[in-house]
Amino acid sequence: MTRRRKIVLLTTTIVCAGLALGAARARDVPRVATGFVAGILCSETFVSGLDPQPNFAETTDAMPGTGLITWAMDYRVDRVRKDVTVTLFGIGRSHAVYREGLGCTLDHGAALADVAVPPADDRPPALLPEIAGPAIVSPQTEELAAALDRAFTEPAQPPHRRTRAIVVMKAGRVIAERYADGIGPETQLLGFSMTKSVISALTGVLVREGKLKLDGPAPVAAWANPDDPRHAITVDQLLRHTAGLALGSSLEASLGSAFEPVNRMKFVEADMAAYAASIPLKTAPGTAWNYHDGNTLILSRLIRVAAGGSPADALRFARRELFVPLGMRHVTLELDGSGTIEGSSEMLASARDWARFGQLYLNDGVAGGKRILPEGWVNYSATATPNAWVGIGAGFWTNQGDSFGANFRIEHGWPRDAFFAKGTIGQYTIVIPSEKLVIVRMGRSPNWPPQVDGVFDLVRDVVAATREKGKMAGAD
Repeated sequence: MTRRRKIVLLTTTIVCAGLALGAARARDVPRVATGFVAGILCSETFVSGLDPQPNFAETTDAMPGTGLITWAMDYRVDRVRKDVTVTLFGIGRSHAVYREGLGCTLDHGAALADVAVPPADDRPPALLPEIAGPAIVSPQTEELAAALDRAFTEPAQPPHRRTRAIVVMKAGRVIAERYADGIGPETQLLGFSMTKSVISALTGVLVREGKLKLDGPAPVAAWANPDDPRHAITVDQLLRHTAGLALGSSLEASLGSAFEPVNRMKFVEADMAAYAASIPLKTAPGTAWNYHDGNTLILSRLIRVAAGGSPADALRFARRELFVPLGMRHVTLELDGSGTIEGSSEMLASARDWARFGQLYLNDGVAGGKRILPEGWVNYSATATPNAWVGIGAGFWTNQGDSFGANFRIEHGWPRDAFFAKGTIGQYTIVIPSEKLVIVRMGRSPNWPPQVDGVFDLVRDVVAATREKGKMAGAD
């Protein structure tokens, strides 16, 4: 296709979107597309240390339909200023800036919130035992080695798998791990929506401390008026995506999802939580399930307020109450332009640290004899939400219940008691209590078809391998 024809196609696509969805939403599409790319390239260049050129190709290739516009994208990585600028054929421009200790934030022109990064040199010993030594842990059996071989092997034909990291833990010890070139045990990797599960955990800490309640009106300032129909929204409904706000859906990572209003919130608005809280209801609270990032960003603001009100207070709270007790030393929580944790999708952590987070849930919310999460919180998190066809609980995806997603995973070899944090294009932290397993898989794989990322085979293979070799080191 000639460049001229591509230009005509791109223009026609946006014009048609304007006719179908309204000019305002279509006008946001270039900034949504460039904002998504700028944020990822910035985070994974300056936090993860990855090469931006293959990272751009792998990320956009994992998102169906983006080939219609990526040819028209230009990106510039400035390693001196530590920022990334992405443009889309002159009709969209996004700029992401890196700040030490804070990762990357999209810059929308206004001054970014000033944040004092909490000091990192006064950490007490972790409550969780060490999960591995400094060296990469080779698979301890031939069966585990074969499982990882399979997970890293590319299919003969596209779509590509592009596995970046796998960590397998049994009873709190790493028994197998493998990394793609340029990635290692300390490389911080973007979890995308696995971040939502971390926000759920921080919400649980505040519930344990009596600073938040699951039931009753959520303390959102914009909904304080009892006559506001959003006043009835609860923290439980925000966690379960049943609040009813008219923000569209965050289930799909594709070119089409750029038209969803939730993505204006993420890539055009500096104060994401305030924008989400301003949106009217589409359905009455608690009556319908609709997964979108706005629910979690509102929770992020509630966490910030309960922790003391400032961005530094929220970061200090997350470190003190969660990351330090679990020994998560390679983790970055990124912020929006207003200084609120971007809790829908912007936490980076090493694959081992994602596994440490999963271990907290395998241990029923306890680390080193100290209760981090409220009693019963893990079961609550994994309890299925009615009408959530993908199988999702309160901050975690789940195989409990009778949803299409739960039954589909069970038919493909997942144990019934498995639950997991999930991020788009191939991120998983899977907890299987009956097997004392935590499995982390990171990569750049399309969301559809579901077998592309190889995680069904990985779970089935690891469960079989560890059952057969129950006497390996670290296993009971």
